[in-house]
Formats: sequence, structure tokens, C-alpha cells
Amino acid sequence: MAIKKEANTTILLVEDDEFLSELYATKLKLEGYNVVLANDGEKGLRLAGEKKPDLILLDIIMPKMDGFEVLKGLKENPATKSIPVILLTNLSQKDEVKKGLELGAVDYLIKAHFMPSEVVKKIKQIISNLA
Repeated sequence: MAIKKEANTTILLVEDDEFLSELYATKLKLEGYNVVLANDGEKGLRLAGEKKPDLILLDIIMPKMDGFEVLKGLKENPATKSIPVILLTNLSQKDEVKKGLELGAVDYLIKAHFMPSEVVKKIKQIISNLA
């Protein structure tokens, strides 16, 4: 399979913080990605099924359904289980990191430790590994 060009790559960003959501969306769009936004877990899970993104950036602490529940739902659904999920959160306890990875996340990034440009770099690495 040929490497997917960014312009054909869709990223679902599930983040309830409007400022962060816009910041990451802008950064990703500048890199040429298509970005779909969801501001709560339920919407994120629904959009993942509808849009079939190439990658999902998922916050954990959100209204309606937390990121762990969303991740579990994604991995239980045959249509979305193979979509790589990066957890992007402020939860930095070892237990939460472990839980996220055990539920099927490909990476766990702590917002305070990563600049948006570093997050984009991680996304590029993961997407290039899919090719």
C-alpha cells in the first residue's frame, strides 16, 4: 500500500476544551490533514463510525462519555477497531497510562509535556507506520 498523503488523511480530534481543540485543528490543517472535531465522547464515538478517520486524537476527561469509554467502544466495534488512537490528556498517572494502552491506544501523550508540533510529529510517525 502506498504511503497516504496528508491531504487524504483524516484525523478525528475528540477534545472538549475549545481552545485546545482549535489550536490542534489549526496545526493539523496547516500540515494538510483533514480534521473532524468532536467536543464530547458520545459525538467522538459516533463520528468515528461515520467518518472512519485514519487516526483519532482522544482526550480522556470529557462530558457524556470519557475517553476510556470511547476507546473501549472503538475497539469493540469491527468498523473502528483498527483505527489507531492516540490519547492526548492531562492525566499522567501511571495507572491511567497503563489503562489507556491496555484498552488499545497506540500512544499516550500528556498535553503539558508535548507542544502541538510534537504531537503532529507523533501523528506523522504513526500514520507512516500504517503504510
